[in-house]
Amino acid sequence: MELLEKILERENLNRAYKRVYANKGASGVDGVTVEELLSYLKEHKAELLESIKSRKYKPQPVRRVEIPKENGKKRPLGIPTVVDRVIQQAIAQMLIPIYEEQFSNSSYGFRPGRSCEQAIVRSLELINDGYDWVVDIDLERFFDTVHHDRLMNIISRTVTDGDVISLIRKFLVSGVVVGERYEDTTIGTPQGGNLSPLLANIMLNELDKELEARGLSFVRYADDCNIFVRSEKAAERVMKSITDFIERKLGLKVNAEKSRIDRPNEIKFLGFGYFRGKDGKYQARPHTQSVLKLKRKLKALTKRNWSISLDVRLTKIKQLCMGWVNYFRIARMKTVLAEIDQKLRKRIRIIIWKQWKKIRTRYEALRKLGANHRNAFNTANCRKGYQYVCGTATIHSAISNRRLKQRGLISLLDHFNKVHLVTN
Repeated sequence: MELLEKILERENLNRAYKRVYANKGASGVDGVTVEELLSYLKEHKAELLESIKSRKYKPQPVRRVEIPKENGKKRPLGIPTVVDRVIQQAIAQMLIPIYEEQFSNSSYGFRPGRSCEQAIVRSLELINDGYDWVVDIDLERFFDTVHHDRLMNIISRTVTDGDVISLIRKFLVSGVVVGERYEDTTIGTPQGGNLSPLLANIMLNELDKELEARGLSFVRYADDCNIFVRSEKAAERVMKSITDFIERKLGLKVNAEKSRIDRPNEIKFLGFGYFRGKDGKYQARPHTQSVLKLKRKLKALTKRNWSISLDVRLTKIKQLCMGWVNYFRIARMKTVLAEIDQKLRKRIRIIIWKQWKKIRTRYEALRKLGANHRNAFNTANCRKGYQYVCGTATIHSAISNRRLKQRGLISLLDHFNKVHLVTN
């Protein structure tokens, strides 16, 4: 059976539809939503399959949206139509098992059974084995600069079905709609497509093979690649030769400003940083920038002038904190989590204090929460600022850590300890 036939088999297409539906996501240029997808496929399935088999299928342009980045810049994201997402997913499901046999053990991004966590663990193993000079390679706008002919040439070494080759190329050159304007895509593979992560790994597997052929130790997660060597001189040689390979052989661009050679404690990789423990061994922790990013988000969620209910606010805080702690769960971070917890509790106390507004309301609330008349009266009538009042013993006793927890405020440190109990 030809590869295209396997891609278009009923079971594979059903699995692809379920994956696209489960992922939800916005509609493409045609406006068809994931909720409307099933009825659309039932009505147009026969003509859709026939057009693919006869090479007449033409993917629609992706819809360009821009996601704000922390540095003020924006990351372009391409949103294919839901129908195109199903076809891309069906292709990916057939190609992934084929390429998994070829991919490097040092590649961890967007692969089944592999994770960022594993990439960090492997990095620590290499660093603590003496490979403690890091060549941090940053590819400039990788997804926007992939050369179509080079990529298709690499794919054709493995995929011999011409119909599948043709279909993949059509997705690459389907174009993009920016606002109301259509633009050709003569280069790049849009971030956001179901096929894009696999295509990225296929392209960068050429880099992996080159690094392995040179006997270099490395860890790659998508377009983030760190190479670990034993000396600064070796690092300089590797940086020069690998940059030349990437730009000359793969047609990609290395960002000279962001690529660097440094010791582990100066490197940021996948949001993690490294530090030496008391035993002299390197360990992982959330990078300073990652911690600052979390603090900024929590500060935005705990603005006093944001008019939402406390329940909604606490739910959003919980979602953010649980996701962050789960991502960094292998890191050493108890001290920083305790510090964030303390500041977060104080900001929530300020929000509650402000919501009580009137002196009488504050007095009655404090009395109900166990404060004696004198403390409740003095605190309710205090003319000092929110920061001062919510740092007093009366407030800490009335709006205690236990009561905040009962109210729904998450403790990052408690969740971290709970995650460790489950995983260890």
